[in-house]
Amino acid sequence: MVRLVVYLISIALIASGLAWLADRPGTLQIVWQGYDIETSVFRAVVLLAAAIATIVFLWSLFRALWNSPAAIGDRLIRRRQRRGLDAVSSGLIAVGAGDSALASRYALQARKSLPHEPLTHLLRAQTAELTGDRATARRIYEAMLTSPETEQLGLRGLFLEAQRENASEAARQFASRALKANPKLGWSSNALFEQQCKQKDWTAALQTLEHARKNGHVAKAAAERKRAVLLTAKALEAEDDAPEKALNLALEAHSLAPDLVPAAALAGRMLASRGNTAKAAKILQKTWAKSPHPDLAAAYAYARVGDSTRDRFDRVRQLAALNPHSIESPIAVATAAIDARMYDEARRALEPLLAERLTQRVATLMARIEAGENGEKGRVREWLARAMNAARDPAWMADGVISDHWEPTSPVNGRLDAFQWRVPVETRDATRNEILARRLEELIAIEAPADSAVAASAPQSVNDSDVISEDDIIDAEPVTTTAKPADISNASEASSAPEAPAEAPTESNTQRPSGNRDTATAVPARANLQPTGKDDVKLFVAPRAPDDPGTDPLAPEPEQPIARRSFRAVN
Repeated sequence: MVRLVVYLISIALIASGLAWLADRPGTLQIVWQGYDIETSVFRAVVLLAAAIATIVFLWSLFRALWNSPAAIGDRLIRRRQRRGLDAVSSGLIAVGAGDSALASRYALQARKSLPHEPLTHLLRAQTAELTGDRATARRIYEAMLTSPETEQLGLRGLFLEAQRENASEAARQFASRALKANPKLGWSSNALFEQQCKQKDWTAALQTLEHARKNGHVAKAAAERKRAVLLTAKALEAEDDAPEKALNLALEAHSLAPDLVPAAALAGRMLASRGNTAKAAKILQKTWAKSPHPDLAAAYAYARVGDSTRDRFDRVRQLAALNPHSIESPIAVATAAIDARMYDEARRALEPLLAERLTQRVATLMARIEAGENGEKGRVREWLARAMNAARDPAWMADGVISDHWEPTSPVNGRLDAFQWRVPVETRDATRNEILARRLEELIAIEAPADSAVAASAPQSVNDSDVISEDDIIDAEPVTTTAKPADISNASEASSAPEAPAEAPTESNTQRPSGNRDTATAVPARANLQPTGKDDVKLFVAPRAPDDPGTDPLAPEPEQPIARRSFRAVN
């Protein structure tokens, strides 16, 4: 629009000028080298303008002919670049779509058109990864390291390849080199931090975390939480060798993350061992109000050295009052009451949980109460059985792994601060069952001393000679015989007749062990015949123990002979 307006204004000015010259006629005379040229002013102006236009046209034509080879070359180059950029664009789309064949074709076209273009290297590397050619991908990424423009791209590609091959040390080196090349890179600082956490290099991880915080790669709250976890990990490692250093690290971690249970528990234990009960109690109370945990209750109970069990119970009850709605509070009170042999207090603390919040720990505590207060083994077994089917208690979990203690990183992928205190899903796994089995074994051990005492005090009334071994046990087999109907009726009448009085039991019979159901202890007075068919009768002959004298011989059976089969001894 602007060009059109300028063009129209220019035409108007030219027309106005020509009209002005036409309205003012005049004569222009030129005398030069014997030539006398005379014309009007209007004609002279027109001829001058035509001459200038001709000169400009001829100059433009000459310039175009002079620059035509370069122009043709530039046009070919631009065409090749356009074709290469189209191939790169289409190839990247094919890589994103997962079409390896199409991506390979476009990568070849891009390599022919733009061999030195960084995007071409990226397309070739991603195409090699898509086709599974890891060696070619690594070779392309390594070639990128020679150029400052593509060095960071090559380092990231090599880092990802090292991660795919689980080469932790190589991945750490690539991330460290990328961070040195460009300290503002976010992925390099995060990747280096993760690798350092996997290798449990807490000091280097703290330095990387501080660098990431200064460059704005990590939020302030997240950085403080991660720093607290790293300090706690260092404190746990230095607890035995350098207790003073461990205490300082635990206190700093607690100041950064007051809800971090391991830091508070460690600081509380170490302060209590040094006699600083007031500060230890303050730290434990602060963390208990945010995240109640059994370790905090145990550390708080033993915060003062030399306290009696009743004093520890009173202290734990004060701690539980800070967070009365948590299930850990009544459990902690009940545990301290059981240690103090205050079973009524323990039962009263657990009573609100028995109806709808019964867990495995609550059931096992009830079993301890029954064993310690009344010694009722039946009630103990009942609560142990209920513990096996009760709801689960919270546990340290990270990526589906259940642990009985806290760890700074996940055992699956090395992620920092992965363990959380929460209730596991309702699936039985080996680790959880082992933990529960150990607890049940501790409770079952309560009955072991009593059972041993009863067994020791019981009279030994059975002699070794009276005990029947497994080799003496003989099985009986049914024997089928053929009898007449008359014999069957006679046998029935004989069985319905009044039996003779049995003999008094002998001494050897009275001393038989009664616990083994498979052991034959007596021989029946007679063998009963029961018809099983029209002409078949099964005769069951009971075995006789080797040391059993038996009873008086029976009256002879009907004259019908009975085919007997030999007995089979049990090996």
